[in-house]
Amino acid sequence: MDRVAPSSAVVARRMVMDDVPRVASIEAEAFTSPWKADTFATLLQRPGAELWVLDDPEVGVVAYAVVWCILDQGELANIAVASSHRGRGLGRRLLGLVLDAARDRGVKSIYLEVRSTNIRAADLYRAFGFERIGVRRDYYDNPIEDAILMVARL
Repeated sequence: MDRVAPSSAVVARRMVMDDVPRVASIEAEAFTSPWKADTFATLLQRPGAELWVLDDPEVGVVAYAVVWCILDQGELANIAVASSHRGRGLGRRLLGLVLDAARDRGVKSIYLEVRSTNIRAADLYRAFGFERIGVRRDYYDNPIEDAILMVARL
């Protein structure tokens, strides 16, 4: 059995290029239409992007989030926790961290889309003040599904 560090031992830090292969692996595990490693590598060069990871001292990167910020608006583009580390509050910790980073950049409103069936994620977002503002019909593929559009005022 893999040794899992307590969530308090997991370190939050900005993503670096060496993290990209592991982040892409978590992405592929978490999403049916995953981003490629090149996407993360490109985003690391983007001035308005906030890319963060949670790093477990025993196993390495176990979660990541991507937020892009343009003037006073932001978008939570992606957030995922490795299946081996889910249920430990790491998603909550990471979401709080990236919302703080966006706020520090002057973001006043942050948007996201979430699969209509992803109740667990939607509940987490609501706990952070996100409100449903619309639906994007057939937004996701594999399987085709609606996205719930949400916003939080920071």
